[in-house]
Amino acid sequence: MADHARKVNYYSTQVPDQPGAAFKVLAALVSSGVNLLACSGSQRDGLAWIDVVPDDDAAFSGAVREAGLGFAAQKSGFLIQGDDRPGALADNLKKFADAHINVTAIDAMVAGAGRWAAILWVDAADVPRAADVLGIALPPGKG
Repeated sequence: MADHARKVNYYSTQVPDQPGAAFKVLAALVSSGVNLLACSGSQRDGLAWIDVVPDDDAAFSGAVREAGLGFAAQKSGFLIQGDDRPGALADNLKKFADAHINVTAIDAMVAGAGRWAAILWVDAADVPRAADVLGIALPPGKG
C-alpha cells in the first residue's frame, strides 16, 4: 500500500507544571469529542507545554473556545502514514530534498500492526510546494 499524506496543523498551550494539569486539558477535549492525531508535552520555564495535532481543526477550535482553553496555532506540516518498511521516512524526506524544501522538524514512529507514521514540518512559505510534492490538493487560501 502506498503512503498516504495529509496537511495538518499543530496548536500549543501551556499549563502549570503540576500533576493533573495536562489531564484536565485533554479531558476537556475528549469530553467535546475531539480526536487527536498527535500529542506531545514537555517541561519548559516552569510550565508544562502541550502540543496537539487535531484530526478536525474546526471541531478542535470550537471545543477550545467552549472550554476556555488558550491554544495558539503554531505551524503546519504533513502527516504521512503507510506500511512500515526500511526507508519509509527516508523515501519521503528525499521528495522534499529533491524539491529543495527544508524540513524544520520531524515526529516519526511505528504505529503497530506493520504501520508507520510521521509528521514532517515545513516553513509556512513551503506548505503549498510541499503539498504539491506529496500530491495533496489544498483548498484555495489554505496554504
